[in-house]
Amino acid sequence: MNRKELINQIFSKKTFLCVGLDTDINKMPAHLKDDENGIFKFNKAIIDATAPYCVAYKPNLAFYECYGLKGMSAFEQTINYLKESYPHHFIIADAKRGDIGNTSKMYAQTFFEEYNLDALTVAPYMGEDSVKPFLEYDGKWVILLALTSNQGSHDFQLTEDKDGERLFEKVLRKSQEWGNDENMMYVVGATQGEMFKDIRKCAPNHFLLVPGVGAQGGSLQEVCKYGMIKDCGLLVNSSRGIIYASNGEDFATAAAEKAKSLQQQMEVELSKK
Repeated sequence: MNRKELINQIFSKKTFLCVGLDTDINKMPAHLKDDENGIFKFNKAIIDATAPYCVAYKPNLAFYECYGLKGMSAFEQTINYLKESYPHHFIIADAKRGDIGNTSKMYAQTFFEEYNLDALTVAPYMGEDSVKPFLEYDGKWVILLALTSNQGSHDFQLTEDKDGERLFEKVLRKSQEWGNDENMMYVVGATQGEMFKDIRKCAPNHFLLVPGVGAQGGSLQEVCKYGMIKDCGLLVNSSRGIIYASNGEDFATAAAEKAKSLQQQMEVELSKK
């Protein structure tokens, strides 16, 4: 999906919600925990319930790899179901890859050829040759970690060099020599608040993938106030706050209600543009 298509989806559906599929067997409803195909059945129900209210899905690979072949089978089934049933939804593999060039080339082949996904999260800290292989695919997106929502993000990302430039700013500026706003996005945590102003100084037109709204306490209104641009420029992710809204048999209905509530708030924010 290219930038124009993504923007069209956002404004036609009046939402920039991304639903994170961080599927943990221990948190699934009891009636699915012992089901051999419970992970996929859970995902399918969540997808069917939330699809009207979002434009993207983001399965986090850690929640599938940890279950071995069973987990990766559920991941593949989930991807195939999305492509067949909801072909206009943007699919992000949250895998945070990044290694020496020949290894990154294989990771890129995995996610952009084998699974044919739209985007992949990538760690930028090994530099250009570790990121470039992901940028060689037309119509695909690299989503680089910039300023994340976890508590430890300040350990390195806010450190300054002798000229006062912070590490996340260096990542933003340097990476724009490798890609552009048609094939590169950045991860910026919703908990960073006014820091979005600094992000936009460095990356005024890029899309931002924003985790941390919901369970992590980030404010959607703050994110939009400081981070939204005329093309929206945001994909705001909610995972636990939606998919675990209930652990009963009504889990899909509860997820739909949470997603709809966020969509309605997003519609208000988009109307301001």
